[in-house]
Amino acid sequence: QVQLVESGGGLVQPGGSLRLSCAASGFTVSLYYMSWYRQTPGKERELVADMSSAGSRPNYADSVKGRFTISRDNAKNTMYLQMNSLKPEDTAVYYCHARLRGRDYWGQGTQVTVSS
Repeated sequence: QVQLVESGGGLVQPGGSLRLSCAASGFTVSLYYMSWYRQTPGKERELVADMSSAGSRPNYADSVKGRFTISRDNAKNTMYLQMNSLKPEDTAVYYCHARLRGRDYWGQGTQVTVSS
């Protein structure tokens, strides 16, 4: 059974950092397309960063380039999103996503709030 569990969200001041984790079970993270999305009330879910199978180059939304880094730890079967230089406009619920054999799987989401 495929399961994605996010953690690491919270309240941080502008300019601060957070690292989100997405612990996966039921599949091997290095073999499949995975990504991070975020969503704010009244808006569509937005792609933040993604990466295909192991060895591919990550992609980032223009709004987070140079500040966020997506990565995987194959030994822990976990994906991460390191977020630096956070801005109030980064406030959102962040979702972990995986695509396996044409089907999409989502985590439950973790709230990130950037505020002074």
